[in-house]
Amino acid sequence: MQQANTPSLWLDRDRVEANIRRMHEHLLGLGVRLRPHLKTCKSMPVAQMMQAAGASCFTVSTLAEARYFHAQGLHDLLYAVGIAPGKLEPCAALMRSGCRLTITLDNLTAASAVAAAARQHAVSYRVLLEIDCDGERAGFAPDTKTLIQAARILDQAGCEVAGVMTHAGGSYHCRDRDCLRRAADNERDTTVLAAQRLRAHGFAAPVVSIGSTPTASFAGDLTGVTEVRPGTYVFQDLVMVGLGVCTADDIAISVLCEVIGHRAEHGELIVDAGWMALSRDPGNSDQDGQCGFGLVCDLAGGLLDGLQVRHVNQEHGVIADHAGRAIDLSAFPVGTRLRILPNHACATAAQYAGYHVMAADQDQNLYWERCSGW
Repeated sequence: MQQANTPSLWLDRDRVEANIRRMHEHLLGLGVRLRPHLKTCKSMPVAQMMQAAGASCFTVSTLAEARYFHAQGLHDLLYAVGIAPGKLEPCAALMRSGCRLTITLDNLTAASAVAAAARQHAVSYRVLLEIDCDGERAGFAPDTKTLIQAARILDQAGCEVAGVMTHAGGSYHCRDRDCLRRAADNERDTTVLAAQRLRAHGFAAPVVSIGSTPTASFAGDLTGVTEVRPGTYVFQDLVMVGLGVCTADDIAISVLCEVIGHRAEHGELIVDAGWMALSRDPGNSDQDGQCGFGLVCDLAGGLLDGLQVRHVNQEHGVIADHAGRAIDLSAFPVGTRLRILPNHACATAAQYAGYHVMAADQDQNLYWERCSGW
């Protein structure tokens, strides 16, 4: 790590394994299958660790991810972003290549576009209808007539109405465990209701798919749910720490950076990791205000009490004490290497082509590539 380029992205394999195992065991105990979301890791070696824990189907957020993971041997994929009509032909090509691809949609216009493309390309799209469980994102209301109308449009075109899915984005606004448990219950109840309505109108709708790391972590009863799609859990981040999902010791990725200067009059450090390296995601700044754009660790990964990335420019980060105390700059001469824990694992990892991988039983660091693009 002392010789690596900065900024660079580092992954603690032991923490990844522990995070994967913890979520798998939790959901296995609730009687549902895990369909991990690969948008956080975007890397086949990490997906293989998920497979080793028992995962056999996966979620993606881009067609680039779908193509990458399909080429690597993962064939049961849910594309969990509302389908854009311009992507239906590429989806058909993936299906013809042997990928068991499921797409999602949440409005009648999209349903009509899928139906038209099914006829044009002579394919039967497998579709989940997205449900709005908390008003945070897109989706059909579970009791709306348009849910049934969309299912009929798809069915008449020979498409498979596989069921329903949702994402409880509102869970990220919770500030205590009771709120997260209520969010998990609501996520379950809303999607189960939507599936029941489809079944009452003659659609089998075997799949009830829910997601989000916070609700997956705090769910206590998933009766009626068939699969869960968390993604951030694989790495964890400071948002998850703020929500009580994990501790900082569970965060598996960090950004290696180097001190390149001091703001002596302010008692602050300047490092070579700005928003291009860390992302500009404010993360949990509305939770406690103590994380800034990331928390600061020493090279061994130990948190440096009170230090945060207070401000970011494109290639510069300013490290300050969150309580406003001057940092002892003599303890951090120019050239000192530090690690930054990310606010949002997905956004930070997206800045890099791959991971430098470290583990307790590993003599040399490995490098695992990530896929990118859409």
